[in-house]
Amino acid sequence: MIKRPLRLRNSNVMRSMVRENSITLNDLIYPLFVIEGQNKKNPINSMPNMYQFSIDKLLFEIDELINLGINSTLLFGITESKDKVGSNSFDKNGIIQKASREIKKRFPDFYIITDLCFCEYTDHGHCGIIKNNEIDNDLTLQYLKKQALSHVQSGSDLVAPSGMLDGMVRAIREVLDENQYYNTPIMSYSVKYASSFYGPFRDAVDSSPKFGDRKNYQMDPANSYEALKEVSIDIDEGADIVMVKPGMSYLDIIYKIKKKINIPLASYNVSGEYSMVKAAAEKGWINENLVRNELLLSFKRAGSDIIISYFTKDYAKDLKNI
Repeated sequence: MIKRPLRLRNSNVMRSMVRENSITLNDLIYPLFVIEGQNKKNPINSMPNMYQFSIDKLLFEIDELINLGINSTLLFGITESKDKVGSNSFDKNGIIQKASREIKKRFPDFYIITDLCFCEYTDHGHCGIIKNNEIDNDLTLQYLKKQALSHVQSGSDLVAPSGMLDGMVRAIREVLDENQYYNTPIMSYSVKYASSFYGPFRDAVDSSPKFGDRKNYQMDPANSYEALKEVSIDIDEGADIVMVKPGMSYLDIIYKIKKKINIPLASYNVSGEYSMVKAAAEKGWINENLVRNELLLSFKRAGSDIIISYFTKDYAKDLKNI
């Protein structure tokens, strides 16, 4: 035999030399959940090793992350003061705004990405303003502008609209540019499916819809070419990074999009994916670290430049042998 692929697999050194993909901490973003109050570190029962932090405890967590080599977070706010328009999300004294200011005071170089949505802040749990039991897309955009501007004024380095609303990127870009935040990038949840993998996250932020579901505005899991249309629209509207959510069951979507675009592509390794691995590992059915690493590599191999994952901290600890 002239061609023997095994020649390039016969030692650790050779395998490392020809490895096509790898994961570094620069590829990963770690989500964090911030709540009101003091001295709180509440475990999220459906997401092992994940917590809701009050701002004072959040600062200790970020200090630990920085020491592990993690330099960015996707920040989610949880408030008790919910109303029909999610006003806490754009209040200058809202939970995200207060947390961002405190983070920047203590850790000015730590990179804050804030999720822009309304489901965590509304009393109905939907991702926008409701009229006649449906999302009013265009009215919601006006409130989304307020939210985006408020987050950036409070210290957010990058905003990530996640509501899957038509025109959301253009609306945010307009309000940021009008207020001279020309250099603040937008990472759009361009392709967010109406997935069954979000359950643990909704426990974490108390964002389950009080009626109906989100299929009217999130994407149908059966569709793939629609994803290309959504990405194209968001890029035309000014998105700097586009995202696919979830990741694990949508690797084909990541691959298709990466072949078509020339801007960074993110994927979200969502709560259900994380919790399934944790649960199977707890049962002794899988090796958690090996499965985690293989899962993260699959996102990278499919075309992700950026991976948002709850495994980020565990991965960083493994790199440091902690």
